[in-house]
Parts: sequence; structure tokens; C-alpha cells
Amino acid sequence: MPQLRPTSERIRETLFDWLAPRIEGSRCLDLFAGTGALGLEALSRGAAEVVLVEKHPEALKALRKSIDDFGASVTVHAGDAFEYLRRAEPAPMDVVFLDPPYADTSLEVLCGLLDGRAWLSAGASVYLEQDSRQQLPAFPPGWTVRREKKAGNVRYLLLENI
Repeated sequence: MPQLRPTSERIRETLFDWLAPRIEGSRCLDLFAGTGALGLEALSRGAAEVVLVEKHPEALKALRKSIDDFGASVTVHAGDAFEYLRRAEPAPMDVVFLDPPYADTSLEVLCGLLDGRAWLSAGASVYLEQDSRQQLPAFPPGWTVRREKKAGNVRYLLLENI
């Protein structure tokens, strides 16, 4: 599938250890959902609501199969993550998974849309994954890096808006 790069099991385990105190009953948004691994993992760990956004037809097919296999009740938006953040009615989310294709250098724009359009609840956690060779984007005022790790060529962070 084009540009599909699922988050490794090792990184997912670390991420959900970080999120353990927040995930139960949370509202989660998984942008660039791919196969839905992050969103479905959140659901399996007690998230109350999960919204998945994916635009690639092949990835959407795999995503829908994963949802069927899992027997999950989630909302899927077939379309571009940028357009979704710009046009959908913002609903404050507690956890956002932001893992675009590494060739996409628009993390700063995505963070700005999340912050500027009221997509985040107070104290929301934003997971960001990128190529470790890329420079970190400038984050909106009030966003703090709570955790950061590298695994091979992957840098992943957990941010909080305070």
C-alpha cells in the first residue's frame, strides 16, 4: 500500500504504557489511520470513542477489514486529514494520534489545526511520530513534550496541551 508504515509493536507498547492513565473513557482521533492499529488499540484499552481518518483507498480497505475482524464500533472518515481538521465540526479529543507518512513535512500545520480549531480537550495528549532525521516542528504555545524516544529511524513523542 502506498506510504503505509504501521507503527511497530514495540513503539505501540511504549506509547500505550505512556497513555495508560488517560486512555480509559477517552475520546481519540487517529489521523492517517492506515490499518487502524493505534485507534483500535486505544479502543481495546477502554477508549470510549475512536474516530479514524484515512484517504488512501487501499489503506481504507485494510482499515475496514481490521475493524470488521476486531468487531469494533468506530467512526471512519474516508478523506484527507487536513481537510477533515479544516471542515469537520471540531469535537474536543483527549488523545490524538498524529503519524503521517514520513515524506509529509506538514506536522506543524496539523498541530496548528488541532490547536486552532479546538480539536483538543484541556490537557489532551498528542502522539507524534516522524523520521528521526527530520527536525521537530514548532508546536503551538502551551504544548509540552512529556515523553520522547527514538527507535531506529523513528522519533516518537507524547505531547500535552496545557
